[in-house]
Amino acid sequence: MAAVTSIMRAQQLVLARVEGALKPFGLSFARFELLRLLAFSRGGTLPMASATARLQVHPTSVSNTVDRLQRDRLVERSAHPTDGRATLLQLTGAGRELVDRATEALNTAVFSQPGLPDDDLSSLVGVLARFRREAGDFGDPPTIPDPL
Repeated sequence: MAAVTSIMRAQQLVLARVEGALKPFGLSFARFELLRLLAFSRGGTLPMASATARLQVHPTSVSNTVDRLQRDRLVERSAHPTDGRATLLQLTGAGRELVDRATEALNTAVFSQPGLPDDDLSSLVGVLARFRREAGDFGDPPTIPDPL
């Protein structure tokens, strides 16, 4: 019980720091993740199925996130040029500018200062990776559709 409650509380503390860094940008972590994924992709474009697979979340969650991002003109949806069943997600200029600023804030406020010494961080990442692997979180991923 002590291990489980400690992990859950640590997650709450980290999430609060992440949300605090993203709040000035009007982003949740889910919205940030999708924008960052698109920014990392070739040309800022990915098929929605690729985004869903890479984020490892339910397609409905991605659709809801895209709806909000599209409403805010941060991403656009379009038909895939060769696959009539697929939808492409395209990062807009405003989306790229916002995610770059939000990334800088996260790097400064959270990632560069996680609150633990480097040796502890290395040990923690190793322990959590083992836990996730044994839980099946690091299994072979399904085939991901190629981006454009």
